[in-house]
Amino acid sequence: MSKGYLALTLHAHLPFVRHLERDRYLEEDWLFEAITETYLPLLTVFEGLKKDSVPFRLTLTMTPTLISMLADPLLQERYLRHLTGLTELAEKEIDRTASSPELNELARMYHWRFTAARRLFTDEYGLDLVGAFGRFQREGAIEIITSGATHGYLPLLAVNERAVRAQVAVACDHYAKTFGRRPRGIWLPECGYQPGFENFLKDEGLLFFFTDAHGVLHADPRPRHGVYAPLYTKNGVAVFGRDLESSRQVWSTKDGYPGDPAYRDFYRDIGFDLDLDYIRPYVQENGDRKMTGIKYHRITRGEGDKEIYSPSEAIRRAAVHADDFVNKRIAAVERAAPLLGRRPLIVSPYDAELFGHWWYEGPEFLNFVFRKIAQKGDALETITPVEYLRLYPVNQVASPSASSWGHRGFSEVWLDERNEWIYSGLHKAADRMVELADGDFDHGDLSRRALNQAARELLLAQSSDWAFIMKTDTMAPYARKRTQDHLEYFGMLYDQLVAGKVDEPFLKGLEERHNIFPDISYAVYGDRSRA
Repeated sequence: MSKGYLALTLHAHLPFVRHLERDRYLEEDWLFEAITETYLPLLTVFEGLKKDSVPFRLTLTMTPTLISMLADPLLQERYLRHLTGLTELAEKEIDRTASSPELNELARMYHWRFTAARRLFTDEYGLDLVGAFGRFQREGAIEIITSGATHGYLPLLAVNERAVRAQVAVACDHYAKTFGRRPRGIWLPECGYQPGFENFLKDEGLLFFFTDAHGVLHADPRPRHGVYAPLYTKNGVAVFGRDLESSRQVWSTKDGYPGDPAYRDFYRDIGFDLDLDYIRPYVQENGDRKMTGIKYHRITRGEGDKEIYSPSEAIRRAAVHADDFVNKRIAAVERAAPLLGRRPLIVSPYDAELFGHWWYEGPEFLNFVFRKIAQKGDALETITPVEYLRLYPVNQVASPSASSWGHRGFSEVWLDERNEWIYSGLHKAADRMVELADGDFDHGDLSRRALNQAARELLLAQSSDWAFIMKTDTMAPYARKRTQDHLEYFGMLYDQLVAGKVDEPFLKGLEERHNIFPDISYAVYGDRSRA
């Protein structure tokens, strides 16, 4: 029997990006890069652990927007075209670097990675990555949980409670249609929680959610076991708090493992390094440069030139870091166990895309972590929240505090001078959506379609990603346009419904472009007390 447990949790999420207006759209690369560098490598790690009979447990959020994109035939086709371009570029790089053995070896590595990605995506998984992850859930290795329907930051939507309820209810319905059962847990977007949200979770049959550490540590009454055990909210939904130390070791820009000089440098990419005439077919259509995914340099210490990346050295460092991570988790549970009177739980959540996309060696780090835990016998065991609740069904009852896992722990990332303008529009649209749901606007198939599309446009406008991007000023014009467009489309549908004159060609165009949640019912915004 183990001395304690580790609940590794990966939050896999991307905003819904799907454009019909042209064949190549820069922001669709977010999905394509994540498939190649994160989702396929994670599946490969899982397959290897299974093949070698290494026990592992992992909790994985798959947000409704991500699931919808992974299952979309248009985006699947575009991903294959994306891989074709990368493979062609890697072939050119093999020729170009022939006189440089170090670079040539890396070019061949990338060519192998891209061809392997195509084989896995098409032959192994039949384009169905959602089904591939679902198989590991059915086998008991992972627990897939849901999130907000479009990852809306709930504390800033809560001026209209039905907006929060809809984000949760639509997500749970979508999960059930995808995986054949209701979800047991939810990742509140950005870990954004305020007291009372657990009631919406209880209504959907959810058993647990996560908060940042201070959401649990500042609970009322204070938790007897800190973040080493879950709490029950007053309605019986369990809450798990993030362990700060394990998070710091991976997330910290100063002390985190991904900053090791041996690891691949994310920002140094041939899309910016090489002559534009050579690289032009593989960057943006207008000639603007972009990341290709082919990177030849390591992070390197100091101010000098970047050194050439060595995959073998980087993998050795990943093994060392995994050993350090596991040893520190064992030490933590050994310190905590005598004080708790039970086997402690360490909850370590991360963005899934950190592993592979941002931190190229991240999937191998996870692979080593699971293998090293297995090697150490009873010192530590991986577990999912549901499994821990089965082991310890009796837990302290307390009220968590408002919190998020954003900078300084509350809402400032999603509400500052760069993005505050969006909320008056979001709140007005939510109020109008409730008006449509409660009113007499359903006069047959056409109006019902318009009501359902209005719900989609509102949900898409509420995505926390747009406010985050505006705050970080990375691709802010795109985020502003997405917010404005969805609110404008919602407003046009509202006006048409109130006037009793729905423009069917306009509606059909929106349904084709923004086709998420095909089974949504606008009634999710309705007054349940009258149902």
